[in-house]
Amino acid sequence: MEIEHKEKNKTAGLLFVGCLFVGMALGFWFGKLPIGLLGGMGVGFLASAAYRALRE
Repeated sequence: MEIEHKEKNKTAGLLFVGCLFVGMALGFWFGKLPIGLLGGMGVGFLASAAYRALRE
């Protein structure tokens, strides 16, 4: 049970970081880094929360 919980948290964390990096790349691409970082962070939080909710 505890191993399952750790795996779920690890995957949710990777989703968050992945979204953050995609937002950073898009921010660099369009010349709006702060907006890209904040957008990536917001999408990352939502994706992480959705993954955790669906895995329960």
